[in-house]
Amino acid sequence: MDLVIGPLDLSAHVDEALAVQAVAFGLGPDEVAVRRQIVLRHMTNPGARALGATAGGRLVGFVYGMPNDRAHWWSTVVEPYLRALGNDAWLDDSFVITELHVHPVYQNRGAGRALITAITDGAAQPRSILSAIDTESPARALYRSLGYEDLARRVLFPSAPRPYAVMGAPLPLRRGRSAAPLPPREG
Repeated sequence: MDLVIGPLDLSAHVDEALAVQAVAFGLGPDEVAVRRQIVLRHMTNPGARALGATAGGRLVGFVYGMPNDRAHWWSTVVEPYLRALGNDAWLDDSFVITELHVHPVYQNRGAGRALITAITDGAAQPRSILSAIDTESPARALYRSLGYEDLARRVLFPSAPRPYAVMGAPLPLRRGRSAAPLPPREG
C-alpha cells in the first residue's frame, strides 16, 4: 500500500495521531491523555506545523515541530546539558522536531524519513534539533543518516524512565540512506 505524506491538521486529528504514537512508543491511556493536552497546546505556538503519513486513507505516521524557543519547557530541560558541552547555541534559530512516530506495521518503509525531511524542508531556520531515547535504535540510525549528530547524551527529563540524547543537524537534511558525510558542494 502506498504511503502519502501531506499536511496534517494535528489539532483535528490528535486522537488518531496519539493512537499511532501509543502503539509506536508503548504508551498507556493515562500517558496518552497527558500528551493530548501537550500536543493541543504545542499546536497553538507560532510556526508549529504537522505532517501525516496515510495509507489507504488511514493515518499511520506523523511528525510535528516548531521553531525552538528557549522559554519552552523542553529547552529549559536540555539547555544545561547542551551548555555543559558548549552546544547551547543550537537552541537558537532551530526548528525542533517535537514528535515523529510511525505505526510499527509501516516502519522501515521510508515514512519516517519522508516525514522528517518534508517538515524540515519547510523550515525557515538553518538547523534542526530533537531528542531521542539515548540507546542505539532504528530511530537514532535514521537521524544519523539524515545528518543529525549527538549534542548531549544522558539527558534526563522529569518522569521519563530512560535518558535521552539531544541531536542536531544543519538544514536541509542529508538525503539518501548513507550515514557517510556528503562531499563538499562545488560552486
